[in-house]
Amino acid sequence: MKATQTQLQTLLEAGQFDAVQTWLEPMLSADVAEVIDELPETLQAVAFRLLPKNDAIAVYEYLSPRVQQALLEDLKNPDVLDIIDRMSPDDRAHLFDELPAKVVRRLTLQLSPAEREATALLLGYPPDSAGRIMTSEFVALRATYTVEQALARIRRLADTSETIYTLYVLDNARHLIGALSLRDLVVAQPEQILQDLMRREVIYLHTHTDREQAARLIQRYDFLALPVVDSEQRLVGIATIDDLIDVIEAEDTEDIYTAGGVQSRGEDYFQTNLFAVARKRVVWLFVLLLANTGTSAVIKSQAALLEQVVVLAAFIPLLIGAGGNVGAQSSTVVIRGLNTGEVRPEQMGYIIAREALAGLLLGVLLGVMVTLWAFVLQRSWGVALAVGISLVAISLLAAVAGSALPFLFKALKLDPALMSAPFITTAVDVLGVLTYLKVARLILGI
Repeated sequence: MKATQTQLQTLLEAGQFDAVQTWLEPMLSADVAEVIDELPETLQAVAFRLLPKNDAIAVYEYLSPRVQQALLEDLKNPDVLDIIDRMSPDDRAHLFDELPAKVVRRLTLQLSPAEREATALLLGYPPDSAGRIMTSEFVALRATYTVEQALARIRRLADTSETIYTLYVLDNARHLIGALSLRDLVVAQPEQILQDLMRREVIYLHTHTDREQAARLIQRYDFLALPVVDSEQRLVGIATIDDLIDVIEAEDTEDIYTAGGVQSRGEDYFQTNLFAVARKRVVWLFVLLLANTGTSAVIKSQAALLEQVVVLAAFIPLLIGAGGNVGAQSSTVVIRGLNTGEVRPEQMGYIIAREALAGLLLGVLLGVMVTLWAFVLQRSWGVALAVGISLVAISLLAAVAGSALPFLFKALKLDPALMSAPFITTAVDVLGVLTYLKVARLILGI
């Protein structure tokens, strides 16, 4: 793709626009959008203007929000309005989420009445709901239709529908009463009635269903789309797999950022200026810095012990590092399980007990090796045993903390990813050092 972008840039700079159009014509919309994204800003609008209008609309929906906004400023108003008006409602709503409020108001007022109503409907739902990502462009059928009538309706609406592979059957009040696939129609006899073909048990979403839950449902059942109904069970839209894949990616990105101690608001992190990047990171780093002062306080409180057996200090990094790693492993598997639904809150006791046993086993295995290594280095069984026994205790403690704290955050209605590796490591540092020095004092009799 980099070679394509370089060749396209060369053609644009040379003014060979016919060659550019020929070059772009066979490419898929997503690939064209990626190439335009990588072009210098001065050439993005030029390349976009060379696309046929129908292709331009499809490509625009794949462009990054940053480039979409830049094109809004560069393109003439009639061109912008035509592209915005012909976008699918869910993609238009996503674009409007990224634009300043003044620009959204101006564009909304100039949309056609039907598109304005469709966009206002989507923007009226909470940002993280299924209603916000659904599209109203779907094929609805009546139970009394014959197969032949249904196929005729699909032919009329195919060009303006998001998908025709999943079809929904409504009653006269637009209540969802069944569903069937295009395959069902194709293999049926023309005179058959839809109510005899449709599935009456339909998996559906409510408009206020969390979009992450919607993504899990479509993943679980391998659907191409899910119907979205309002509080009165009327079909108002469909959530398609392409939008829900974007949801999964966005949620995973947010969890990864949160687990790394980086604030995330959904924007492109690598397009954010450095001052904003520093602001995102400094909050968690400051919290962790304050928490780590606990480790310093513990070491200071045991200064007399360390003065008598200075060698004990040499093993502190080893112990808290190993404990932090064990805790991070436990927290990672529990957080991931909670986010995917594989682990349920009612399993808390079982999960914590399981991780505690795993931590104890790991502690014993590592403790034996560390004890022998410490004796080789210091020739003191007292110090070696203090290090080995402390590692067993710290591993057990870290595993329990790493598995229990995400459940606590879940119960408090907070994102379990907040209780991520940096926080677990910091907590284990404080408790681990305290445990180590207390064990050393008991074994060495100081």
